[in-house]
Amino acid sequence: MSGLFFEDALLPQGWAKNVRLLIEAGRFAFIESGAAPQPGDERHRIGLPGICNLHSHAFQRGMAGLAEVRSASTDSFWSWRELMYRFVGRISPDDIEAVAAQAYVEMLEKGFTRVGEFHYIHHDISGAAYDNIAELAERIAASAQATGIGLTLLPVFYAHAGFGGRDPSPAQRRFVNSIDGFARLLEASRRAVAAVPGAVVGVAPHSLRAVSADELAAVLALAGDAPIHIHVAEQVLEVEECLAFHGQRPLQWLLDHAPVDRRWCLVHATHASADELARTAASGAVVGLCPITEANLGDGIFDAPRLLGAGGRYGIGSDSNVQIGLADELRLLEYGQRLAQRTRNVMAHGQASTGRALFDAALQGGAQALGLASAGLQEAAPADLISLDAGHIALAGRGGDAILDGWIFAGQQTPVDCVWAAGRKLVSGGRHHDRDAVARRFKNTLERLLAA
Repeated sequence: MSGLFFEDALLPQGWAKNVRLLIEAGRFAFIESGAAPQPGDERHRIGLPGICNLHSHAFQRGMAGLAEVRSASTDSFWSWRELMYRFVGRISPDDIEAVAAQAYVEMLEKGFTRVGEFHYIHHDISGAAYDNIAELAERIAASAQATGIGLTLLPVFYAHAGFGGRDPSPAQRRFVNSIDGFARLLEASRRAVAAVPGAVVGVAPHSLRAVSADELAAVLALAGDAPIHIHVAEQVLEVEECLAFHGQRPLQWLLDHAPVDRRWCLVHATHASADELARTAASGAVVGLCPITEANLGDGIFDAPRLLGAGGRYGIGSDSNVQIGLADELRLLEYGQRLAQRTRNVMAHGQASTGRALFDAALQGGAQALGLASAGLQEAAPADLISLDAGHIALAGRGGDAILDGWIFAGQQTPVDCVWAAGRKLVSGGRHHDRDAVARRFKNTLERLLAA
């Protein structure tokens, strides 16, 4: 059992002074405020819970910045997707493992302690299944285990190129499964993560355009009580095509025809109506917001005030991993709302501190979406936590919620100092312990891939 002592720590009931935590078997065994440090305790100034990154495509870290050249036609998500397909057409299992490890190191260094990996590359470059159907799931698991980040693996079911069961294109051949094949993949994926501490396996029907109604029902039958994640209403064209085929908007159709509840994470939901957001809030589902990727792809701005007004929940993810940072995602979420609403402190929603409101929502929504029974600095929860450098210029003279406001809105460089996931210390002085080796492998991988 190891002990940590923080002069200030954010507990579920609020900020507390002189907090001592004992960690055993990857969880908090004992937490006491108003305590004195004991011999052997590791001491820090500011302690915070680690946050879940609820939506990641780790392999896309390798193509960050490659799509920032305007094509001959108007650029959009759909033109970006063509570049992504070309990248998918050349990466090997070794490449995926190397790129995922780099993404996970960066997540940990920025305060994310668990990732929801929306994993949809399953087959080899030809589209044929690997001899080991979970080959690439094992590579994701290996990257998580090597870097120490918590993992919720979300194997993706993908069958079609569009509404109406359109045949997948050759560029999508690495994603596609039958229901029977997906059932085998799911079972193999559960075995693949067995060695990763605290790992969870959910299911991810990719989207309503890639999954038919019957296939969706079959995938849900495989989920049990595990997390269910789906892309929904990210793009205007997706909404228009769903209206043309189903006679309903994507989120409307999903709420009418699927058992949407607390297990679900509705990723993006950018183009959702007021009624859809009210019904989403009532369902208990989490909306998965990825502000940096949504901005990068030109998706649009989610109507967060309506969700919050209905009592809804959200969490954040890094999605395409074009840039990775907990504070960066939260800051852009708030700033996007300020631009859309032409007012300030939108996401505070009645709270005094916008930073605290954003942080609390990301903590609770992310934990729910990734299948955790509890989160935060409380007994029996996973020992996922971060310390901040109290000497960082963005935190000068600040205490309580002002620490979060300073980190999110004034920190040009991250003040994250140390990070623990499942009780294992992985980051010290802002650097992951294996940063250099992981970065060398990533660099060598990208130089070879981009030279091809």
